[in-house]
Amino acid sequence: MTKKIGFFKRLKSLNLHQKQVFAIALCQRMYPNYALFSQVCEFGNPQVLKTTLDLLWQKQYDRKLKFNLELYLERLDEVVPEPENYDVYGVYPAVDAVVALTSLLSAIQSKIEDDITNISKISSSTVASYIEATCEQEFETEEQIEDYVFAHPAMDEEREVQAKLLDVIESNFLSPEFIKELRSEIVESGISNIGISV
Repeated sequence: MTKKIGFFKRLKSLNLHQKQVFAIALCQRMYPNYALFSQVCEFGNPQVLKTTLDLLWQKQYDRKLKFNLELYLERLDEVVPEPENYDVYGVYPAVDAVVALTSLLSAIQSKIEDDITNISKISSSTVASYIEATCEQEFETEEQIEDYVFAHPAMDEEREVQAKLLDVIESNFLSPEFIKELRSEIVESGISNIGISV
């Protein structure tokens, strides 16, 4: 989600490899949302998400790696929290983190490239929900809420991160070294799209 003209057009014009790296990077940024929820509410298993992400990254620079997508889709399905069972807001970003990763695996499996680019929207909608959930202002119309969300610093940052990521992926050859470096950068920053760190 960005004001930059043609963001989604540019995203959709990436090749399959570039799209996958972009989507994996966004899923990696969402991982701390699940890890913190799991730790606080003693539910699920962050290791399932972590292992899935590790294999997805590795597959980007090691084409020979065999990766049973069906198995990991099943494992992810087992660790999705049910929002109605929790009275904490953190359950929603945790669900989004699993949904994003599941969507990515399903898209890779079915070879539907548009579903890979939709990870961008899932990440942005997590940020939008977070802004609404933490807002103490009263609004009279849907439009006022949308304007508030769009102008919020957290949404600014989300747009900026996605735009920078797109720039970097567009302008670099995706060598194994480049992918490993990008992965390290995101993992080491440890900050999620809503500012959570574990």
